[in-house]
This record gives sequence, structure tokens and C-alpha cells, in this order.
Amino acid sequence: MHRRRLFITLPLVPLLLASTLTGAASADTAADSAPQQYEVDGPGTPQERTEVAETGAAIDEAGDGTVVITADPGQAAAVEDLGYEVTPLPGPGSPGTPGVRDFPPEDSDYHNYDELTDVVDQVVADHPDLALKTSAGTSHEGRDLIAVKLSANVETDEAEPEVLFTHSQHAREHLTVEMAVYLLETLTDGYGSDARITELLDGREIWILPNVNPDGSEYDIETGSYRSWRKNRQPNEGSSAIGTDLNRNWAYNWGCCGGSSGDPSSITYRGSAGESATEVNQVADFVRGRVVDGEQQITAAIDFHTYSELILWPYGYTYGDVAPGMTQDDYDTHAELGRLMADGNGYTPQQSSDLYITDGSINDWLWADQGIFSYTYEMYPGSESEGGFYPPDDVIGRETERNHDSVLDLIDYADCPYRIIGEEQQYCS
Repeated sequence: MHRRRLFITLPLVPLLLASTLTGAASADTAADSAPQQYEVDGPGTPQERTEVAETGAAIDEAGDGTVVITADPGQAAAVEDLGYEVTPLPGPGSPGTPGVRDFPPEDSDYHNYDELTDVVDQVVADHPDLALKTSAGTSHEGRDLIAVKLSANVETDEAEPEVLFTHSQHAREHLTVEMAVYLLETLTDGYGSDARITELLDGREIWILPNVNPDGSEYDIETGSYRSWRKNRQPNEGSSAIGTDLNRNWAYNWGCCGGSSGDPSSITYRGSAGESATEVNQVADFVRGRVVDGEQQITAAIDFHTYSELILWPYGYTYGDVAPGMTQDDYDTHAELGRLMADGNGYTPQQSSDLYITDGSINDWLWADQGIFSYTYEMYPGSESEGGFYPPDDVIGRETERNHDSVLDLIDYADCPYRIIGEEQQYCS
């Protein structure tokens, strides 16, 4: 009905019935035109991809001398002005029906917000000694930002290393919510029967925030079709444009380095200030609330996204490995642990800025502000031609289980991530 996209990405076949890019951009103002995906032929280096991102477009996928972006026609025209060939791609689907508030029927195995809440409540009911439902706050529209603690003796705040998993900062990345569902069910069901899971839950406290942008997620499926919506749903003062890109709104080096947009109509709009987005402020307060006696209890984190099959680590705001707040040992620990996790799921491990510069990201904030070893997982698929942001629901089981060993590796090393470079004596005594 809506988006089984069968087309060749490189080179793109000339089947797309669309007006020329110049005509599309001049037909309406960019602010009045909905963003869509484009293939951009030419950018092959981090610097060139950063130049593309500086137009306000969001880079969805990076290949060998090509990128896929989400942009409005004005931003796409600006990318074309850089000298690159820009080709529109098919959209995610038909307009749908207002008020449906659910996934298309063929993708019904995905969980909307109410269904996710039911899963959480069932996990807690089935495993009251292992799972505790709490809250990181409320979204702009008033939805609960669910947080679930998993640990043996879960009601007690023990002096154990803590691990944080966040999901769905970007609304259209629904597979990340399914990753949260998988973790909730696998870690609780595995306790007592899986030796490794049992040992880890006996010695760790795990926090899962299964959807930190529920307003955006619900809006993306509101009509029963996909809108390709990325931001939250918070209005912007002085503009008719709605929403902030949550993963450009974190307060460390916010807006510093050309890695986000100051235009409210941009899909990568960074907000009016660091933590101006309701959800970012609430989740940041939740993380700060895990500081006990002056020490952050959370030691490691993964922020789940789609797509491209990557494991990324800080920093995103600079091309340098070593930078303020990031020593060589810090960097080497991030890199070695990232490579270990990539061995478990087959993703490509690299520093975030190896793709392009971003600023105001959760990974940079978690590390620089809170001292938490942090990673971004860009989940399945590897390309737009395999489903992009909307892979079919029959891949959910396979692609969430794919991260099983990788996630357990991070939980394992949470007691002292520096163990992976043999420096536990220096840093974890």
C-alpha cells in the first residue's frame, strides 16, 4: 500500500516521475514544502558530507561517493548548488487516513505507544523482582517518558555499575523501539536460565528508556501511513515550523560547529538553546539524577537509531580523536569496546565524525558532561534500498536478536570499560 521501495540506489534508475529539482524548489517556499529523501552523488569525505549537512539537510545514509539525505526542496537546491547531482527518491507512502494512529496493516508487528506501554506493564507484572517501571518525565504533549530498571533486587538502589539504553530520539526510527522491547523481554526471561544474563543482572543495574520521543513517533504513524517525521512536536516561538531534532539539542557544545541547523524548518533544527526540547531536558535530568555522592552511577550507554548498521562513538563535533575531555586512553577504550561490540553484530565501528560533523548529540553530552562511555547504534538496514527507515516488520526478530551478544558485551564491561585496553589498575582501582 505504501512503500515497498524497489529501486536501484547506485546508479539510480530514471523511473522517478518528479519535476526537476529547480522547479520543485521554486514552486513553493521551502518552509511550505514537506521534506523528502534525495540521493546526492558526489560527497565522499567527512568534510564533504559535513558541507552537505550544513545546508540543514539530514544525512540518512553515506556510501562510497554518495549520500541519501532528507531535505526540503530549498535545502536540496542548496546541496545542488554545491555542485552535486541531486535526485529525488520515492516517498514513504500514501497520505493515509487522519486519526488512525497506528502502523500500516502490513507492519502491524511494530508497537505504537499504547502497545509499548502494555508490553512494559506485562514485563513488570511477570518479573516484579527484576523489572521496575518508573518515569524520566513527560513529553511536550504529556506522554510518559517510560523508564524501566532491570536488576536482581530491583527495588533497592545498590552500589552497582549502571547501563543506559535510550531509543527513538528520532521519531521515524521505529525499529529502535522494537530493540527496547527485545531487551526488556530477553533480559527478564533469561534470568535464571541463561548463565550470562543471570550474572549480569546480579551485578548491574540497567535502565531502558524505550521511547524518548513518543509524540513524534505517534505523529509519524497518525494517519496509518508514514510521514517520515524526525523531530519532536514542540512548537517553535516565532515560526510556524514544528519540532526540534532531539539529537542536536543536548547541551554540550550545542550549536558549536556547523553540525546542526538554526532554522526551525530544518529537519536538523537544534532548538533555541541546549535542552530547550522538553524531552531532552527531562532525560538529561534523569541522567543527572543518577549521580550519587558526587559520582555518576551510569558508566556506559547506547542510543539506538536507524539506519546504516554502524556503531559510533564520541566525539561528533570534531574530527580529532583526542580533544578536550577525551584523552588517548579514553578514545582507545571507546574504540576497542566499539570494535568488540561490532564483532557481535557485524556493524561497522567508527568515530561519529568519520561520517560528518554533528553537534549537540547525546553521545558527546553523555561523555563530556557525565563521563559515560557512550555509543550510537545505527541499526538495520544498511541502505535505503533495503527499506531505509521503514523496514518490514518481518525483520524485527532477526534484527533485534542480532544485537544480543553485542549489548551483553557492553553490560559486561560496564564495571570498568578501561579493562578492554588493560588499564583497569589505573582507572578502576
